[in-house]
Amino acid sequence: MAVYGIDLGTTYSCIASIDDVGRPAVLRNLEGTDTTPSVVYFESGENVIVGATAKDTAVLEPDNVVSLIKRDMGRDVTRPIHGIDFTPEELSAFILLKLATDARTTTGEEARDVVVTVPAYFGAAERDATRKAGRIAGLNVIDIVSEPIAAAITYGVLNPDQDRTILVYDLGGGTFDTTVITLRGGHIEVVCTDGDHELGGADWDARLVEHLAERFRAEHPDAGDPLDDKQTEQQLRRDAEDAKKALTTRTAHTVRVMHGGRVAAVEVTREKLEELTKDLLDRTIEITGRTLSTAADKNVEDYDDLVLVGGSTKMPVVAARLETELGLTPRLQDPDLAVAKGAALYAFEETYRRLVREGAAERAEEMASRAGLSAEQQKQIAGRLIKTVASHAFGIVVVDRETGAENVAHLVHANDDLPAAKTEDFFTVYDDQRSADIRVMEQAGAVESADLIDNTEIATGEIRVPPGKKAGWPIGVTFALDSSGLLNVTAVEKETGERLELKVDVGGMSEEEVERSRKALSKVQVS
Repeated sequence: MAVYGIDLGTTYSCIASIDDVGRPAVLRNLEGTDTTPSVVYFESGENVIVGATAKDTAVLEPDNVVSLIKRDMGRDVTRPIHGIDFTPEELSAFILLKLATDARTTTGEEARDVVVTVPAYFGAAERDATRKAGRIAGLNVIDIVSEPIAAAITYGVLNPDQDRTILVYDLGGGTFDTTVITLRGGHIEVVCTDGDHELGGADWDARLVEHLAERFRAEHPDAGDPLDDKQTEQQLRRDAEDAKKALTTRTAHTVRVMHGGRVAAVEVTREKLEELTKDLLDRTIEITGRTLSTAADKNVEDYDDLVLVGGSTKMPVVAARLETELGLTPRLQDPDLAVAKGAALYAFEETYRRLVREGAAERAEEMASRAGLSAEQQKQIAGRLIKTVASHAFGIVVVDRETGAENVAHLVHANDDLPAAKTEDFFTVYDDQRSADIRVMEQAGAVESADLIDNTEIATGEIRVPPGKKAGWPIGVTFALDSSGLLNVTAVEKETGERLELKVDVGGMSEEEVERSRKALSKVQVS
C-alpha cells in the first residue's frame, strides 16, 4: 500500500512518497514543478483550479481567487465565492485534492492514505480543521504531524548514526516555528517549541508591496493609489514575491509598477528589503531566544546543528543574523521539500508500525519489501520512538471566592511532554451549589497567562453537585492530551461518582457539515 506525506503550506504545498529504495521523494505536479501554489481559483461553482494558473489568474479575477487560507484554519470564517460561502477546511480540501490527484496520475496508484503537516505552534482548533480538510478531500488522514518534526525525521534518516541536538528554525510563507529536537539512537524527541502562525514570508511580501506603492505615489501623485485597484494590488503582490526571491541571489532588482496609465520603475535593493522588514526578523529572533530559554530550563543548552526549513530562510539575512545571534552555522536542509519528505517517512513508518501492532505482519513485510528495506531497517522502524510536547497550555476557568474574578488555571502547560495527564481538585464557590460549569480553555497568546482574554474557550460542560454541600466541595478534573495534540477532559463528583466527559469541540465544521462538504466537493472538477 502506498502512503504519502503532504506539506500543506500557506503559500506553497507539496506531496511526497517513499521510492523503491526506501528514500523519500517529492512527486512533481502535472505542471512539472515540485511545489504547487496554495491558491484556489473558482472558474465557476463546479470547476476549480489550484496552483500556478490560479495564482496567475488572481491578477485578472481577484474576487474569484483565494490564497493564504492556512492562516484562517481553526477560525469560524468563510470566503464568499460565486454566491457560496466556503470554509477554510473546504478551501484547503481543494488544495489537498489537487496534490492527491496529481500524485495518482504520476504514480498510477491511489493517493488516499496521508500524513499532513502543520506548524508546531498550531493549536487544537487548527489541527482539527486540517484533519477535517483531509476528510473533505476524501483522504484518510493517518496523522497530523508538526512541520519541525517532519524536517527532523528527514534530517535523522539522512544522518542515522549521529546523536544530535538540533534547533529547527522554520520560516515558511505564512507561519514561523522554532523547535529544539534531540536525535538519540534513531529516536526523535521534541524538547520545546514556540512560534507565531501569523508570521511568514507573506509579511515580507506585504512590506515590499507597500514600499512599491509608496514609491509609485511619490512619482505620480496625481495617478491615485495602486492599492485601491484589486488587479493592480494582486500584480504588486506577484511582483513583490518575485523581487524577494530575486534578492536572495542578487543585490538589486527593478520592479515596473503600472497603474492608471502611468509607470514607475522602482529599484529595490537587498539592503532596502532588509531595512523594511527588520522588525519581522527581530520577532523571529525573539521567539527563538524564548525557545532556547525554555530548552535551558529543561537542561538543554548545547546544540550541534541549526537547521533552516521553509522557503523564506533562503533570504541571506536570515542565516547571517542567526549566526551572529547564536554562534551556530545554519544549514539549509532542503528548505522547500524537507517537510513533505519527512511526512512521507513518518506516514510509511507509522503505517508499518500499525500493521505490525495489528498482527498484519505479511502486509507490513510486503510494504517494506516494496521500499527495498532490509530486515535490520525494518527492526529500526518498528522500534523508533517520536516524542513531542504540547504547543499550548490548557486549563479551566476558575473563580476567586473573594473577588468573584474569573481566570484560568492551567493543568497542561506549553512544552509539557506528551502524552500528558494531570488531575487536580477544584472546589465549589457557594453553599448548596447544585452544579459546576467546566469551561475548557486553550492558551491563545504567545505566553501562558491566567487572564481570560489570553485564552480561548474550546469546550464547556456542567456537572451536578449533591444538595446541601458546603462551599469548597471537591470536584476532580483530569486533562489528558495525547501525542497528536487531541485533548480529553473528565470531571468527577467524588461522592456520587458522577462523571462528565467532554468531547473537546474546537469549533469549525461539525461532523455532519464535513460529510456534506465531502459529498459536494466530490462533484466539483478540481485541476
